Formats: sequence, structure tokens, C-alpha cells
Amino acid sequence: MKKLALILVLLSMLACSTAPITGRTQILIVPKYEVLQQSSLQYEEVKKESKILNNQDSLRVKKVGDKIAAAVESFLNSDPAYAGMADDYDWEFNLIESEEVNAWCMPGGKVAVYTGILEYAKDEDSLAVIMGHEIAHAVAEHGRERMSQELIKNYGAATLSSVFNQNPTLATNVFFQAYGVSSELVTLKYSRDHEKEADKLGLIFMAMAGYDPDTAVDFWERMAADKESEPLEFFSTHPNSVTRIQLIKEYIASPEFSKYLR
Repeated sequence: MKKLALILVLLSMLACSTAPITGRTQILIVPKYEVLQQSSLQYEEVKKESKILNNQDSLRVKKVGDKIAAAVESFLNSDPAYAGMADDYDWEFNLIESEEVNAWCMPGGKVAVYTGILEYAKDEDSLAVIMGHEIAHAVAEHGRERMSQELIKNYGAATLSSVFNQNPTLATNVFFQAYGVSSELVTLKYSRDHEKEADKLGLIFMAMAGYDPDTAVDFWERMAADKESEPLEFFSTHPNSVTRIQLIKEYIASPEFSKYLR
């Protein structure tokens, strides 16, 4: 009962926000400054524990990342509703040697691409599909939203910083789960709403960066084909391939999307 009372008090004080493009209401109780601070710290830890590559593929990752980053900042700066959000980003792009088929973006533009996904993203356009999609999750604050949900469900009125102080390992797991950082953790699945928002925003970002959005259809079809033959870790947080592909096709053909084409 005590925990329930704390949750009810917390819920009464929740700060709500709206997701870009869809206008969906989000519950974000974790302060943005805490998320950005932890993002910087945890990203450095990931780099220390991983083999960061410096080769032609990593240069391609950085090139695509820089172009999408510029598109994100242009998108955010073009709308008063997102005023100041571009200032939250200190972009960094790294290629990590791993067979895991994965990529992710922490808040503040801390991006990692694993070599395992390059089998499906062999050119810049395909790489822009996945990087745009993962960066979109961060721009739409889906990870912060999921952490907020986890804290409400498991820790009542506790803040992210207090959980880190009390149990750093547990808090790190919560943080990593929210962003799909490691296959060793049971990642929290993105909701269908999250996926739809990330798909739309990702298409916008790659189109604004000068990449071909039609590539997204081919990319997800390749991923879906392998999903049928073997379970890919990447799909643990990216379900509903057939529906996704159809919605992507419809959005690319929509009048709303056409204004973002270069």
C-alpha cells in the first residue's frame, strides 16, 4: 500500500510531453539532465569494454552519422516546438566489433553500430536506414520514456540518480535495457507506437540527409527474411516486420513525407 501511495503521488506530479510527428503523449519522469549525464558515462564504459574499430567501415559510419546529425539538428531547429533540443546533442559515432546484429543511440547522440549489422547495411543508404531509425528513438526520447515506466513499476517514487546511488549495477542494467545496448541483457521491447514513430522520424532524417528513403523497404525486407531463418537479437526490440514494411511504404508515398525530400 505504501508503494502504491508513492506511485499515485508520483503520477499526480508527472511531467508529460509529446512525441515528434505523432503528437503522442509521453510520461517522462526521469529528468533529462540525469539521462544525458548517465548517457555520457555509460557510453564511455561501453567503449572501454568494446573493440572500437578504425577502418573504412568506421569511416562510413561516421560519414553517415554526421549527415544524419546535421539533418536532426535542422529538423529540430526548424520548429519552435523543439526549441533548444538540438543543444542536447554532442554527437559521437563508433563502430564496435561484434557479431551481434545491432545498433543503438543513447541520449545526446551517443551512437554505436555493431559490425554484425553491416551484412545488411553494406552501402551508405542502407546504413542511413538503421542509423536514422536508432537516432530517431533517441530524438523521440523513447529510452527516457521506458526508463520512466520501469522506475514507476519497480521503484515507486525513486529517481534514476537515487537508484544509481543505491544499486549501481541494477541501475546500469535499467539504463542499458532502455536503449538495447547489450545482448547479455533482456532488453525492454519498444512498443508499436515507439516503432512507428522511429520509422517515420528515421525516414525523415535520412531523406533530409540526402539518402534514398526507398532503401528502407529493401533493408527491412532483408532483415525480415533472415528473421524467419534464425532469431536475430536485433528483432528482440523490433517486431512486426510485415506491418512495418507496409507502413513505411505508405508513409514514403504520403504528402506529409514529400516535404522532407531533397
